[in-house]
Amino acid sequence: MNDADVSKQIQQMVRFIRQEAEEKANEISVAAEEEFNIEKLQLVEAEKKKIRQEYERKEKQVEIRKKIEYSMQLNASRIEVLQSQDDLVSSMKEAAAKELLLVSVNQQAYQKLLKELIVQSMLRLKEPAVLLRCRKDDLHLVESVLSTAKEEYTKKANVHPPEIVVDNKVFLPPAPSHHNAHGPYCSGGVVLASIDGKIVCENTLDARLDVVFRKKLPEIRKLLFDQVIA
Repeated sequence: MNDADVSKQIQQMVRFIRQEAEEKANEISVAAEEEFNIEKLQLVEAEKKKIRQEYERKEKQVEIRKKIEYSMQLNASRIEVLQSQDDLVSSMKEAAAKELLLVSVNQQAYQKLLKELIVQSMLRLKEPAVLLRCRKDDLHLVESVLSTAKEEYTKKANVHPPEIVVDNKVFLPPAPSHHNAHGPYCSGGVVLASIDGKIVCENTLDARLDVVFRKKLPEIRKLLFDQVIA
């Protein structure tokens, strides 16, 4: 083998080695690029997942905030409705209280009512002696019906006539007026008590209105607000 053949053979070996190296380098490059793309895809997916999770978290926060705001608005509306209902009921009671002031205008009818209130109070107390208080303006009417009230009570209770002591020093408050708008008042009626003061029967018109109003309040509310969803 001459020098030319040797040189040719060497060149072939070099080309082969170079080609193999290039192919190997190309394989490494392709594998590296594939690995890079896979890693890049994984990173992108991981970031997408983070973004989705963050978006879902914020979306839930917004939804919760909306529910809280709606609940607060709903509660505020309910409170407003309830307040309006209470105001209406209170105005009805105030109107009824004003009507009570007219009861004593008709002296004859009011005199009869006083007698009935005295009899009713004595039937509740069932005491042999009672203390009676009334408004100063009603004193003459009360004294005018005492005898009749005693007789009626005696028949109904089947007892001896009771002793009724009318308090001429301490009177029930007068009817409400512009001069006494915020002070104690009494629209009429009587208060009876045992002599020792341990048992009291408040039978004023105002007390009776309070009792009736409390008793009838559910019925009143139903009639007024039956269509309102509480």
